[in-house]
Amino acid sequence: MTSKARDTRDMTVVVTGATGRTGSRVADAARAAGLTVRPASRAQGFDWRDRSTWAETLRGADAAYLVFPTDVGSPEATRAVGLLAHEAVALGVRRLVLLSSRGEERARPTEEALRESGADWTVVRAAWFAQNFSEGPLVAELRESGELVFPGGAVREPFIDLRDVAEAVVAALTDGERYAGRALTVSGPRLLTFGEAVAEIAAATGRELSYRAVTAREYGANLAAFGVPEPEVEFLVELFESLLDGRNAYLSDGVREVLGREPRDFGDFVRETAATGVWKP
Repeated sequence: MTSKARDTRDMTVVVTGATGRTGSRVADAARAAGLTVRPASRAQGFDWRDRSTWAETLRGADAAYLVFPTDVGSPEATRAVGLLAHEAVALGVRRLVLLSSRGEERARPTEEALRESGADWTVVRAAWFAQNFSEGPLVAELRESGELVFPGGAVREPFIDLRDVAEAVVAALTDGERYAGRALTVSGPRLLTFGEAVAEIAAATGRELSYRAVTAREYGANLAAFGVPEPEVEFLVELFESLLDGRNAYLSDGVREVLGREPRDFGDFVRETAATGVWKP
């Protein structure tokens, strides 16, 4: 029987970060596909930094979605993903899908750690999410000050809706024979600068919103002023200096290949999200 023919109603999937930005959407998409979801977050007793919590979470599952809570390109992520993947395989959980970062060379060791585990692995690589503008630190700036200060310059990014990422992940989890041993690269349908993205949000909300580009070093100084530890600041500065250099200014056909449709447009995301009032002061 091929994986396509498999009845997913008897499939249990561990979803790490199940209460987070990506994990919550993967969990929703998995349930919609008929899978049994086993949420894995600190609220459920799972901790990426405590190996004693892993076996109980993984045992008896068929597959797992892996998203590390900090950057996938950190040495901590490489070590943890590699160790967890080996433990998952030892417990019979061979089907693993990792969320990685498109264009981030530092993420490759983490991807390699997954490959070396012996799992039936798939990597889903994405760049900036549309939801970065509606969830997390960026939305607070827009809502409270009406200005987004960020080291994005004038580079164009293929902002992708997280719902598309989640549906691609679930397709990779359930259609293992087709996607095992592959890196799938996904993106939105068009390129936008951060300034253009903010302008679309402004038009949808009727607010005067602006974007001010700063250097990665200037942005790092702002983070340090807010109390972000120096090692983390340095990591983020180097990350932004590399990732926001235009290397991601192209479109990928991963959503079309995996889901058989065009990815959701940033404008649709903005109109839907504006209706929730998240960008109102």
